[in-house]
Amino acid sequence: MALQVEIQRAEKLAAHQASQIYEAFGESLRVPLTRLLGWGRAAGADFVEFFLERRAELNMAVENGQVRSISPSLSVGVGVRVFRGHQDGFVSSNDVSWDGLRRSLEQALSMLGLVLPRGGRWVPDVALEPLRDYAVLREKEGWRAQMPSIGEICKHLLSVEAAITKEVKYRQFSGINALQDWQEVLVASSDGIFARDIRLHQTAAANALCVDGAHRAQVAEREGNFGHPRFLLDLDREVIATALAERAGHLLYADFVQAGEYPVVMANAFGGVIFHEACGHLLETTQVEKKTTPFWDKKGQAIANEALTAWDEGLSEGLFGSLDMDDEGMPGQRTLLIEDGVLRNFLADRLGSQKTGHPRTGSGRRQDHSFAAASRMRNTYIGPGSHTPEEVIASVDHGLYCKKLGGGSVGATGDFNFGVAEAWLIEGGKITRPVKGATLIGTAAGIMPKISMCADDIGTAPGFCGSVSGRVYVTVGQPHLRVEQITVGGR
Repeated sequence: MALQVEIQRAEKLAAHQASQIYEAFGESLRVPLTRLLGWGRAAGADFVEFFLERRAELNMAVENGQVRSISPSLSVGVGVRVFRGHQDGFVSSNDVSWDGLRRSLEQALSMLGLVLPRGGRWVPDVALEPLRDYAVLREKEGWRAQMPSIGEICKHLLSVEAAITKEVKYRQFSGINALQDWQEVLVASSDGIFARDIRLHQTAAANALCVDGAHRAQVAEREGNFGHPRFLLDLDREVIATALAERAGHLLYADFVQAGEYPVVMANAFGGVIFHEACGHLLETTQVEKKTTPFWDKKGQAIANEALTAWDEGLSEGLFGSLDMDDEGMPGQRTLLIEDGVLRNFLADRLGSQKTGHPRTGSGRRQDHSFAAASRMRNTYIGPGSHTPEEVIASVDHGLYCKKLGGGSVGATGDFNFGVAEAWLIEGGKITRPVKGATLIGTAAGIMPKISMCADDIGTAPGFCGSVSGRVYVTVGQPHLRVEQITVGGR
């Protein structure tokens, strides 16, 4: 009964919040925005941009057979950015009325020493393109109506957690954290951009702690999706429970790895987080403009082994980092980062392009309206090679197989260390026994030339990325690959 009351309370709160929002963004905002953009240009700004956002978010947590929390939230706001030369001013506000938009523009201009034109002066409006409405073009308007109720999600998450409880031996704790994030955005800027989009991201992370005397193992599994309204009801409880049970069974009694220098085979999918963190960030113009990346002047030069080709794109259907347009209104596209080891392109937003001269790549992203956009990754992955996974593993006589990576840290110049959530020894070209406590330590510039073999089984995995413009949804990926040698921390 208490759970039902909590679900009803959360559903009423979510419905009340939604009722406070006026009509969808679109043509109704054309006239006020063209006027405000014209005023901003007349004040002396080289460029003016409005980013409007509505957001409905739901966070839920299930632990040990109970729903622990249900947190619906809704926000509305605008981010206003003005450029003058290479300087910019940015202001955000939750007031999207005419007076609120005008006040935000005035404040952003004042950061650059500019003021709105005085009353009575004629100012030409900015001509905006016909509304580029990806919500309509991609049939996203109906997503909210198709999303399941809070009660339906709770019921299914409880069934998933019950399957974990049944399947995982020596389980002391298990839980699932789920997120549902619906977002509507509208971008209008003084270069004529007028574009609208709807995004829907959902993810669920299941975890379990197993204890048998002095032996402990903590395991986790995450799934994520873009654009599928009923994704949280499609979570396969048997697949999730089996994956956690197998991993916990392998790790609970595993020996600790011996520290040293090893050749390493990294598994596909989430193994790509090292490339994302250790190299991908170094290819964003936020680093290039400061010359804090070792690759800032290496375009057209070899920075990796010729076996490696890498991409960043926002076009793949369903992947966590996909987007029809970035947060500056630029259509999504595919960017070749590295080709046969040679650096081909950087990731650039508008300001990054101005400061570095590298072309924009549809990579201007932000967490929400309270952040200015910056160059950020989307779906970033190492491309497939010509080997099979079995050939890659068989090429190593004595080394480490990193089946699943955990958390880690990366320095500004690419120094990294990553925990390995599930590792196995490779002996005589075969995977033999599990080990735990392994940490991969290295640098981006050091590891890239050592990736000498790539398999043909590329896989992807969802994740979150934090940087100067907040936390955004991304996908990481790669095939199985061999690193000739890397420092492994252990005992």
